Amino acid sequence: MAEITAAAVKALREKTDLPMMECKKALTEAGGDEAKAIAILKEQFKKVQVKRAENATLEGRIFVASKPGAAEAALVEIQCESAPVATGEVLRDFGQAMVDQLLNGPGAASPEALMAQAPAGGRPFQEQYEEIVNKIREKIVINRIARITGPVGAYVHHDYKTGVLFTAKGKPGNADILRDVAMHIAALRPAVTQAEELDAATVQAERERLTAEAKASGKPDNILGKIVDGRMKTFYAEQGVLVYQPFAKDDSKTVGQALAEAGLEAVGYHRWHIGG
Repeated sequence: MAEITAAAVKALREKTDLPMMECKKALTEAGGDEAKAIAILKEQFKKVQVKRAENATLEGRIFVASKPGAAEAALVEIQCESAPVATGEVLRDFGQAMVDQLLNGPGAASPEALMAQAPAGGRPFQEQYEEIVNKIREKIVINRIARITGPVGAYVHHDYKTGVLFTAKGKPGNADILRDVAMHIAALRPAVTQAEELDAATVQAERERLTAEAKASGKPDNILGKIVDGRMKTFYAEQGVLVYQPFAKDDSKTVGQALAEAGLEAVGYHRWHIGG
């Protein structure tokens, strides 16, 4: 049996960043052949995946990248098992590299497609991912990705657990208002973007209720429509319609009004939250 020297173990550890004892065990199994030992260590990734397959991934981190002038933005969500892994440098650097690639590379329709890519001058993300799982010994999931053409506002909350991409149409630029609306969405959690997205039967029932109430109060028929329309705006805000919500940054106006002042109209949004 080949002698496994401390220097050989140390060299393998520096290449794989795995524990010394595991490196020694792999070298022993490989008869001292470093290349075979590395292959053995890589095989452990599959064992970790199988062993932890049923574990819950309630922690994680959302990554954001955007181009100047609100022209385009991207989100990547990575889930894991524990908070220390979610906030650690390894996951941080890996996730940021992935979202940068998603934004500036050829694009990807799925996490798997993005994982097959490699950053400029680097190794494929799948290879990096396997090494990370092998090292950390925790279930890690590249859960979802998104890349949106602008005008788009991007925001990730300071705890990295909530991320938003908000899209609009209209005047180009206006990065500040777009990001402010993305922050509003993160905090206020709207249900839909426009009133037309609400259940039509629910909206009609409320309009009929408000109409009957206005008639019962003795309001003239010629102004009933305006009264009901005004009260429906409050109803829409209560139902979580983004454009009717009081704007978080300046609640003297609605989100829709704030956007209109900037020459923009809301189109939609992605709001992701780790664990929910």
